[in-house]
Amino acid sequence: MARAGYGSRRASEELIQQGRVTVDGSVATLGDRVDPTAAKVEVDGVEVNLDPNVRYLAFHKPVGVVTTMRDPQGRPDLRAYLPSEGPRVFPVGRLDRESEGLLLLMNDGELANRLLHPRYSVEKEYLAEVRGGPTARHAARLRAGVDLDDGPAAARRARVVDARGDRGALLVVMTEGRKREVRRMLAAVDLPVVRLIRLRIGPVRLGRMAPGTLRELTHDEVRALARAVDG
Repeated sequence: MARAGYGSRRASEELIQQGRVTVDGSVATLGDRVDPTAAKVEVDGVEVNLDPNVRYLAFHKPVGVVTTMRDPQGRPDLRAYLPSEGPRVFPVGRLDRESEGLLLLMNDGELANRLLHPRYSVEKEYLAEVRGGPTARHAARLRAGVDLDDGPAAARRARVVDARGDRGALLVVMTEGRKREVRRMLAAVDLPVVRLIRLRIGPVRLGRMAPGTLRELTHDEVRALARAVDG
């Protein structure tokens, strides 16, 4: 458990003593031995990935970079930004070339698939800088839903955070992930996007990461992602 990110050995022992750890459905006790390739270990009901090679990263994708490992058109891709050593990771979903912000990368296929599955409605929060003067009425239209060429789309939440003359900004929270969806929705309400930044995926935030930088997800963030798609 310590290797899987649940703090020090002592912290892991405390979790076991508190009865918060189960192995194959039974409460664990100190000294239990498990086969990490076969046993199902859970902490507070959330399964622990015991693979020693599992890796979870947050990346601030810059504008102009495509979300792929190798672009057949020769455009800048993710390879230049990823660690040259260690287990390979893969992007969880996409962020269009003109947009920037938070992208998750991992080699935990089960968690990645759950994060992308519509069933779990994982939130993605964007800051959209737009042309035109955004108003509360624009935000209400985004929440109510607009018709796109591939069907209706609605924001879970939307609000104006800045409006100055012919420029402004909105915070938009989505749970879908259709291609260029936020840009198309804003264009549909006559607010063309000038800049689009993804600030958050579920419980993980971009924070102060500079464009082009990577960081390991904290253990709390990994557990929070797992809880967000549990059940």
